[in-house]
Amino acid sequence: MSDQTILFSLADGIARITLNRPERLNSLNTAMHAELRAALERAAGARVLVLTGAGRGFCAGQDLNDRAVAPDGVAADLGDSIERYYKPLVLALRALPVPVIAAVNGVAAGAGANLALACDLVIAARSAVFVQAFAKLGLVPDSGGTWLLPRLVGTARALGLALLGDKLSAERAEEWGLIWRCVEDAQFPCVVEDLARQLASAPTRGLARTKQAIYESSTRTLAAQLDIERDYQSELGRSADYAEGVAAFTAKRAPRFTGR
Repeated sequence: MSDQTILFSLADGIARITLNRPERLNSLNTAMHAELRAALERAAGARVLVLTGAGRGFCAGQDLNDRAVAPDGVAADLGDSIERYYKPLVLALRALPVPVIAAVNGVAAGAGANLALACDLVIAARSAVFVQAFAKLGLVPDSGGTWLLPRLVGTARALGLALLGDKLSAERAEEWGLIWRCVEDAQFPCVVEDLARQLASAPTRGLARTKQAIYESSTRTLAAQLDIERDYQSELGRSADYAEGVAAFTAKRAPRFTGR
């Protein structure tokens, strides 16, 4: 992309987005928001997306040096920033019809932490940390933080993370169920690559419906959710990937899914 605040590539069904402001720990500014949204639109044509950061950080959240200032010298309303940038970003990320891996290579703080948690699978290097830094600024966790945290780790731990703003190690984040996996730094690139390739060769439509069913389940009764499972199975049972999965099982061979 033009100004390189975001690096994007798409090959072998794997879309890769790298937040590319390493000198600022990949903190988000207006230009990065625009490029990131455009990259997410392009990633919808992939079979898996990997989101990571350049350098030693994943994302340090909002770049406080980039807050918009009105002509009278007053900083723009933070709520407007949420509505214009962070809300559509998180919703676009969650709505992608492909699995999304957050490869947290370093510090993930503030909105950067919650951006990672909005992804489907979070893998972190052991040296990475997660920080709900909002309390240090007198703010509320945004970018979905107040929604994501209690659902991932429960109310008590969510309040501890949000009210204290302490660093949480990747190892402890895995123990608490905040993330999928913590891996040694030396193994981190290979683990992320292997998972990306595994998902890129999986039945994409089935994974997309699985994401949708799980994310929306909290809004339904059990009976309603059983109806959704019925409808999705009926749809997917007519897919080429289901036919291939059955054929491969019968022939005792590895399936060759196409995502259709």
